[in-house]
Amino acid sequence: MNAVEIRDLCKSYKEFELKNINLTLPSGCIMGLVGENGAGKSTTIKLMLNAIKRDGGTITILGKDNRENFELTKEDIGVVLDEVGFSECLTAKQVGKVMQNIYKNWDAPVFEQYLTQLKLPRDKKFKEFSKGMKMKLAIAVALSHHAKLLILDEATSGLDPVIRDEVLDVFSEFTRDENHAVLISSHIVSDLEKICDYIAFLHEGKLMLCEEKDALKEQYAIIRCSEEILGAISKDAVIGKKISPYGVEAIVHRSEIPSEVEISPVDLEQLFIFMVKGER
Repeated sequence: MNAVEIRDLCKSYKEFELKNINLTLPSGCIMGLVGENGAGKSTTIKLMLNAIKRDGGTITILGKDNRENFELTKEDIGVVLDEVGFSECLTAKQVGKVMQNIYKNWDAPVFEQYLTQLKLPRDKKFKEFSKGMKMKLAIAVALSHHAKLLILDEATSGLDPVIRDEVLDVFSEFTRDENHAVLISSHIVSDLEKICDYIAFLHEGKLMLCEEKDALKEQYAIIRCSEEILGAISKDAVIGKKISPYGVEAIVHRSEIPSEVEISPVDLEQLFIFMVKGER
C-alpha cells in the first residue's frame, strides 16, 4: 500500500498558487519534499493534514481520503512542525501524560525510551529547552503512539549538524518497518540526500520532479567544458548552465552526452539550483 497518494492537488491564494501536484510515497520509504522558502512545502503539508481546504485534486493517506474520518486517521500519523507548540510550563514527563489522553495508542515505555535515546531531561520545563531539544521532544512524541506515517515540516531546520544527524538516524530506523513511511520537508538538501528514497522538488507552487533519489543521480550529471564543446551538445540535453571567464558548468542528461565528454556526479542541491535558474 502507498502511504501517501496526491493527485492534481491545487490551492490558490491571492499571491500564490499550488498547481496540480502529483506524488506517491510508498510504504517503507522516505520522501524528501524540497524547495526554497515559499515554494509550497508547508501548504502541501497543511493540505495533507486537512488543516486547510483544497481547491481541487485528491489526497489519500494510508489508503483513505484525508477528509474522511481524519480523527481516526490522525492516530496513525506522527506530525512535527517547524514550530513546536507544547505549553512552556510543562516538562517532558508532563507532556507524556498529556499525550496519553490524546492518543489511544500512546506507548509510555516507548516515549521513555526516546527521551533516553535523544538525551532529553524529564523534569526541565519546555520554556528552558533549546531549539534542538524542543524539536527532539516533538519527534519523541510523534514516534510514541505507533504512527505508520511521519509528516515532518522543516524538522531539522535550525538544528546543529550533530543533532540533525542524530534525528535523521531515528527516521531511517523508523522506516525499517515496511509498513512505515516518512515525508520530510526541508530546504537543507544535504539532509534529504542522506536518508531519502524519493525526492519531490517544489518551485513556486509547481512540482518540478518527483523521482527516486538514485534514479536522479543516474539520470543527471555535471560537465565542465568550453562554450564550444557545450555548443556541440543538443540543447535538449542541457538542464541549466553557468558561464564564467573560466568556461561553462552545466547540468545535463547523462544519456545524451557524447562519450568523449567527461562527466561528474551531480549532487541534488546543484541539480535543483540549475533547474530553477536555467541559463545564467
